[in-house]
Amino acid sequence: MGKILIIEDDPFLLKLYKEILSDTGLEVEEALDGETGLRKVKDSKPDLILLDIMLPKMNGLDVLEKLKEGQSTREIPVVIITNLASEEDKKRAMDLGAISYMIKTEYEPDQVVALVKEIIKR
Repeated sequence: MGKILIIEDDPFLLKLYKEILSDTGLEVEEALDGETGLRKVKDSKPDLILLDIMLPKMNGLDVLEKLKEGQSTREIPVVIITNLASEEDKKRAMDLGAISYMIKTEYEPDQVVALVKEIIKR
């Protein structure tokens, strides 16, 4: 159906999203930090990336910027999923090319899955 890369440093959330997305038939890769996530994008060529902002080694906005600069990665849809609720962070993420900005505390996991499935179908 599709391949998703989740770049998230919270092991609980990473496991939760991986399980529910895998249960829907999606292939799920994971990375616990920004640098690893960037490498995995190039290796696995995902159809969509779920990206946290607060990450070790390289924050999510820097990862997003690098993805959108790369010729082979710029077209991959990126959904930011974060606890940062400031309009400034949201504006920067959207200006850099994210297609959606979700605040973790405002969305249930099934809502995240629904958005992912909708984007993959496009």
